[in-house]
Amino acid sequence: MKLQTTIPLKAKNNPIDYTSKVLVLGSCFAEHMGGKLEYFKFQKMQNPFGIVFHPLAIECLVKRAVTNQFFTEADVLERNGQWFSFEAHSTVTSDTKEGLVALLNSRLEQFSAYLSEASHIIFTYGTAWVYRHMDLDCVVANCHKIPQKNFSKELLSVGEVSASLERTAQLISEVNPLAISITTVSPVRHFKDGFVENMLSKSHLIAGFHHFNNSQSHYFPSYELMMDELRDYRFYEEDMIHPNPTAITYIWEKFKLVWIASETEQLQNEIDSIQKGLKHRAFNPNSNTHLKFQQNLQQKIEKVQKELPFVKF
Repeated sequence: MKLQTTIPLKAKNNPIDYTSKVLVLGSCFAEHMGGKLEYFKFQKMQNPFGIVFHPLAIECLVKRAVTNQFFTEADVLERNGQWFSFEAHSTVTSDTKEGLVALLNSRLEQFSAYLSEASHIIFTYGTAWVYRHMDLDCVVANCHKIPQKNFSKELLSVGEVSASLERTAQLISEVNPLAISITTVSPVRHFKDGFVENMLSKSHLIAGFHHFNNSQSHYFPSYELMMDELRDYRFYEEDMIHPNPTAITYIWEKFKLVWIASETEQLQNEIDSIQKGLKHRAFNPNSNTHLKFQQNLQQKIEKVQKELPFVKF
């Protein structure tokens, strides 16, 4: 008896291994996937400007990185004693104008360098709804809790989504034509937009990608896995909106099947064992048993670091 519908998936060519350099950009679900890459010690850069949700926000940051368009004092604003940028998440902030400009440009330099050498770029788009600041006449990445009366809310059309993905891909090809792009739609449902509006938004993102055609770009069905294979509220957090750790691990395992080289499995297992060992808390830290455990753990760490010198625990 078959009790679940499953999405057919198969391994892709040129998968991620421990020589790969992975760039992860996008919504909060990108943070979850980046967290898994971090846990297993793959080389990666993750959301240097914090979480960003929609295609235009990611395109804007990629354009800055490719064209070396540095931030200036005109690009930052102050509210309640903190300085912020409409192009970055609210976690990227400073208590001085000069401090924030310096921080943004430091991250831009790092982002630009990594973008030009990344082997794989994972884009996770969360929504096709965008907010336009009416006085500045610009679409923002984050509203920073500024009153909604200052913004107009707009839904990107399928064509606008597709065009943004096309421009982003073209920009990347100028500095890194061999980079493989993996696009996915976040399974986090944005019910603040409305139930129907959330589905409309997700459908525009999905249709926009499939309308856009690029041989270096691939689609991974994170949203579809959550909606179809994990069709049960036990896979959600208490808010019934965000995937819980079980769901995140499930989708990660599917991602591994498609995009992580099978040859890395043994190293992943060794690293997993080390990570669990580092979390272990002994009842008696001075016992011979625990000292022996620490010695064995250190030997495991040294073995992995000999094979992967860039790894730090």
